[in-house]
Amino acid sequence: MNSFEYYNPVRVVFGPGTLQRVGEEAAKLGTSAMIVSYADHKLLKPVLTQAESLMKAAGVSSITFLEVEPNPEIGTVERGVQIAKESGVDMVVGIGGGSAMDAAKAIAAGFYYSGDLWNMVYSRHDNVDAIPPEKALPMLMVSTLPATASEMNQCAVVSNPALKEKSYIWGECLFPKTAILDPELTTTLPTFQTACGAADTISHVLEIYFNGQDKSDLLHRWQEGVMRNVIENLPKVLANEADIDARTELQWTATCALNGWASPGDAWTPMHQVGHVLTSRHGINHGSTLSIIMPAWMEYYKSTKPERCFTFATRVMGIDPEGKSQSEVIDEGLCAFRRFLKTSGVPITMSEKGVTKADIPAIVEGVKTVSFGSDGMLSCNPPVSAEDISNILLKAL
Repeated sequence: MNSFEYYNPVRVVFGPGTLQRVGEEAAKLGTSAMIVSYADHKLLKPVLTQAESLMKAAGVSSITFLEVEPNPEIGTVERGVQIAKESGVDMVVGIGGGSAMDAAKAIAAGFYYSGDLWNMVYSRHDNVDAIPPEKALPMLMVSTLPATASEMNQCAVVSNPALKEKSYIWGECLFPKTAILDPELTTTLPTFQTACGAADTISHVLEIYFNGQDKSDLLHRWQEGVMRNVIENLPKVLANEADIDARTELQWTATCALNGWASPGDAWTPMHQVGHVLTSRHGINHGSTLSIIMPAWMEYYKSTKPERCFTFATRVMGIDPEGKSQSEVIDEGLCAFRRFLKTSGVPITMSEKGVTKADIPAIVEGVKTVSFGSDGMLSCNPPVSAEDISNILLKAL
């Protein structure tokens, strides 16, 4: 196991009905809040109204910033920062899924940031050009979509349409003070969004499982447990949207997948870097980019890491190895994983989203621009070249 330093200061309030705590928790952080959520907030309107009411009863005034789009844009963040400063708020409350929470975090950091807000973003992964934020308004997150774990980590992902780039802000000041995780808030999610969130959750540990350190028994078992829990509980939720027990499992699993517990000392997510380009250049939903890339990536590397592919097949996908060769077990596991994704309703090929072979060179260049280091490689184990990315994308067609 690699050496590591772990830090996570987020206070979590978890369980059905915990939205009722939003007022008292907000009052611990300030007296004037900006509530950040989506421009298209029809499904969340009852939650937003209730949150405002509970905060008011607790002595916290609020304004709403309901302009966030999927994959929040830097221009939206800039408008939010301007309004927050003009209104004199002293805290930010993000309500929604990853995009709403990431926008809230970027606004909270941008409140104190000097200069161009895009400079906060690691727009190249060799870290030569970003000036990360060092201070942010206190934040409370109310997660309504199990997926990104933004409610319990120090990352916020934003997009720049002018540059056709999507990348991340990273810093300890981006840890929220408090996260409220109420599984009841997820019962109105469209099934497609639920499935996309599940794909995102799996990817957060699958990428490290396949591309991280070779020897870490505890972490690998933890990662297998996260993936297995999603695979067992997502079908229950898709069959019965009111299954609060299964939704509770999905919500906490998503948070644990990317709050640092499953990846201390080893947190690189190379499949996400390809997925970000599919989003920024082709407008594909984030979870869908990962359901497309994951099986293709595993197919490409099955001969490089057969032992890991074998344990994925047997421990995660439940393939019985009795009387079968290693390669047969691996192939059965990959087929079972593709079948799980497909029956969940998410795409597993780029062609389903209109991406063609002719688009691949530009996608590869996009990954190189944002995610390759100064050594000309995408950092993971083993390092990935531009040719590797191209071949993986060919398998994803």
